[in-house]
Amino acid sequence: MSTVLTQGGNAPLTAARVTVEVTAPKALDVSGLLLTDAGKVRSDDDFVFFNAPHGPGVSHRPAAAGAPDAITVDTLAVPAGITKIVVTASPADQSSTFAGMEPTATVRDADTGQALVTFTPPQLGQETALIVVEVYQRGGAWKVRAVGQGYANGLAGIATDFGVSVDDSPAPAAQAPAPATPPAAPPVAPPAPPVDPRIALAATPPAPPAPPVAPPAPSAPAKVTLDKGRVNLVKGSSVSLVKNGRPFLSSVRMALGWEPAGRGRSVDLDASCLAFDAQRKKLETAWFMKLTVFKGAIAHSGDNLTGGGAGDDESITVHLDGLPAEVTGLVFVVNSFSGQRFTEVKNAYCRLLDARTEEELVRFDLTHSEPHTGVVMCKLVRQSSGEWVMTALGEYVDAKTARAMVDPSAALL
Repeated sequence: MSTVLTQGGNAPLTAARVTVEVTAPKALDVSGLLLTDAGKVRSDDDFVFFNAPHGPGVSHRPAAAGAPDAITVDTLAVPAGITKIVVTASPADQSSTFAGMEPTATVRDADTGQALVTFTPPQLGQETALIVVEVYQRGGAWKVRAVGQGYANGLAGIATDFGVSVDDSPAPAAQAPAPATPPAAPPVAPPAPPVDPRIALAATPPAPPAPPVAPPAPSAPAKVTLDKGRVNLVKGSSVSLVKNGRPFLSSVRMALGWEPAGRGRSVDLDASCLAFDAQRKKLETAWFMKLTVFKGAIAHSGDNLTGGGAGDDESITVHLDGLPAEVTGLVFVVNSFSGQRFTEVKNAYCRLLDARTEEELVRFDLTHSEPHTGVVMCKLVRQSSGEWVMTALGEYVDAKTARAMVDPSAALL
């Protein structure tokens, strides 16, 4: 049985060779880009599409006999230094958009055809290209992540975002030398056809620079944003901290709360924030033993020993603009320092607020508990565009302190 991912979710690959098929009501062109840790291609050989179908460890399969366009990744043949393969899609009719035709990605074992993972992004609008999924390496293991990031300026916008220079201007018509005496009816040379932006690729540096990547159309965002106000998340769902196409705010407060399940019995839970880099290396931890990190960019409110009282029990304020550039992921966790299981806790939740106005932006309520001593509540992940996306996790583990939460948290990024 295949795993169904929601936007921002990930899953381990159980096959060394996988094929990513992308289907939609209309014909699509599917492409693959091989990226380094810097998030860039090395050369035009790292861009795989219908007219350049073979790259190192990655190949394109054209649609035929009912089989859709697809990208196959042989993880054993991917060169050293390549840590991510981004799979993109765009309508074959370049005048079309994704409005009303959200594609579905199916990741299959390339040798057996077994479906491993499926993903369909949220409602799309005027996007003309889409990063569907990415196959990436972490700690020597390969995984797949559901992305669903739309672009309003087509495949050229995606290529430019990853360091490919694209020339999509029409080629000038050939001109013959002017004759001494013009003929009575000189032939008119037809203009040369436009250069397909997927073919006219050159290695960096770009010349001239392509226009900035346009964000998804605000009227029909490619993912859940804060445009319509507060968002209630369920486990595995995500929301982008974007409003009207722009990052909504720079300072947020993550508040966590809980109540003892037994009358009159105190439960000492501790909330913490773990900061990671792009390689899932832990950089810092804000917790009751270290209340501020990154020169105050992350600040913990202090330890609540009982969980008693109304409202939030502990909170962590994050000044997103003050975080070092290497911080790409923040994971918020809660542990039972006293060793009591979460089956002895009720009404656990986390909520994200505007740190300036205290307006609640996002809320995630745990709908069930498990007999463990730790829970990974949610994560904030910085996207390549600079925006931050919050994903509800609600994953239980056995860990009494933030130190023991590092590996489980890294595995969920």
